[in-house]
Amino acid sequence: MISENAMGSLETSINNRVATVTFSHPSSNSFPRELLNRLTAEFSTLDQNPNVSVIVIQSSGTGAFCAGASFDELLAVQDEVAGTHFFSGFANLINAMRNCSKLIIGRVHGKAVGGGVGIASACDYVMATQHAAIKLSELAIGIGPFVIEPTVTRKIGKTAMSEMTLAAQEWKSAEWAKLKGLYAVVCDSIEELDLAVSNFSNTLSSYNPQALLEMKKVLWEGTQHWDTLLLDRAAISGKLVLSDFTKNALAQFKK
Repeated sequence: MISENAMGSLETSINNRVATVTFSHPSSNSFPRELLNRLTAEFSTLDQNPNVSVIVIQSSGTGAFCAGASFDELLAVQDEVAGTHFFSGFANLINAMRNCSKLIIGRVHGKAVGGGVGIASACDYVMATQHAAIKLSELAIGIGPFVIEPTVTRKIGKTAMSEMTLAAQEWKSAEWAKLKGLYAVVCDSIEELDLAVSNFSNTLSSYNPQALLEMKKVLWEGTQHWDTLLLDRAAISGKLVLSDFTKNALAQFKK
């Protein structure tokens, strides 16, 4: 199944109980809100599919895995309501991944920034290449990674999350991400990554579906309050994006 328009494309294929979801956008696989909504809905659909045990989430191309939220839409925010709506996109996606009954494998072939790090963190198991560096750059434009912080902290701990957030201009290597627990496997090439993802996902899908479901519940214990927490965090960012600091920072980025 392929869903494609001016806001980017989303494609899902199912084979051997493994659903592979591929998102794409010409601007470094970033996410306009409409594409975020489609991906969120797709996780909800696959959650109800009895023929799926495992989901692989990936992006297209050989460049960035995900550059986060759409910069153009961020620039267009004019009030708190619009700001909260903008940032709630990733809140809804993370909650859909968290609530999905199927185990989610992240295939991260390239760099991930901001919301892209959030998507990787919301996966249950992540495999990457050595080129999959990560960065949380939000403080540099006067906001912060408030929405994705809980899922990043859940994976790498508060100390590592703080290190990334405060060093907002600094890339962390794929090996650093593996050392901190975000990545389970780091491969030398995309070809090696594809083979590793295929082998792992097919093996996982051969296990007892009920056992996989119960394991998913265990992995996400204690996160039930995220349904409201992440939306509360979106409101914080929605207010900060209207600050003079952020407006000036965005103007400089646009230049």
